[in-house]
Amino acid sequence: MIHFVSEWEEIDMKKVLSVLVAMVLTLCLCSFASAEETAYHVGICQLVQHVALDAATQGFQDALKEKLGDAIVFDLQNASGDTNTCSTIMNNFVSNGVNLIMANATPALQAAVASTGDIPILGTSVTDYATALDISDWTGATGINVSGTSDLAPLDQQAAMLHELFPDATKIGLLYCSAEPNSKYQVDVIRGYLEDMGCTCAEYTFADSNDVASVAQNACDGSEVIYIPTDNTAASCTEAIRNVVEPAKIPVIAGEEGLCKGCGVATLSISYYDLGYATGEMAYEVLTGGADVTSMAIRFAPNVTKEYNKELCDLLGVVIPEGYTAIE
Repeated sequence: MIHFVSEWEEIDMKKVLSVLVAMVLTLCLCSFASAEETAYHVGICQLVQHVALDAATQGFQDALKEKLGDAIVFDLQNASGDTNTCSTIMNNFVSNGVNLIMANATPALQAAVASTGDIPILGTSVTDYATALDISDWTGATGINVSGTSDLAPLDQQAAMLHELFPDATKIGLLYCSAEPNSKYQVDVIRGYLEDMGCTCAEYTFADSNDVASVAQNACDGSEVIYIPTDNTAASCTEAIRNVVEPAKIPVIAGEEGLCKGCGVATLSISYYDLGYATGEMAYEVLTGGADVTSMAIRFAPNVTKEYNKELCDLLGVVIPEGYTAIE
């Protein structure tokens, strides 16, 4: 028996199809909205662009991408070395309601702490959290909404390395940025080790990048060897420093690989990529495992490596013993 579809039945079928299409679209939109709601939004503020901080940021992102895939969304901002810009970036993160803030370098960490007491903050490339956050009764954890990783290499071993390479040097220049409290902390510690070895130390400080070259020249005039700690301003001005120390034939022992590659002869360095990766693992614990950031102990790089800058060593006639790795 043949059934002919009436005009009214055709209209009803169109209504049914329209309803079905609407339902499918609604489900798709709900699924998309749900995915957006369940994604973790992480704000990253990096103080300045240079090799060490870039590597730490990359390691942090890689760790979270490996663990969360598309469920992680980054807002990466670079402050171009300006602490006021750090504050602006952090306030925007708070306004946007990010789930976690990663502060790359001490001024970024300090700006984050000033902007929020609620959102979890993880620092990296920070040397000493007690100094950065002005905590007098340090126990290994901050007790506030902050944890993270430290880039502090063993300063006693750095002093021993300097003495190993330059056993006859007695006048050591300590070159660093006066605006970076963690640089001052490192200088104070390593100064004690060097003086115990019979060295005389003099501090040469610059306020910002504008006077790096002139202060480096003063350090060359008064030193046989210069030590530069993990200092962000110095790390962003290695070319200016090298342009002074190379013609003066004054070797630089650097606190990290990026500095050494730019203007130093040797370093006892950590991997900033590994440090950032470890920070990303901590972020995963906070975001998905409910880890309490207030009681998370500060973590350190697992390994240190003796490295040297072959090009600059050859130019200055510095002989490197066995056990050092050439920086590529």
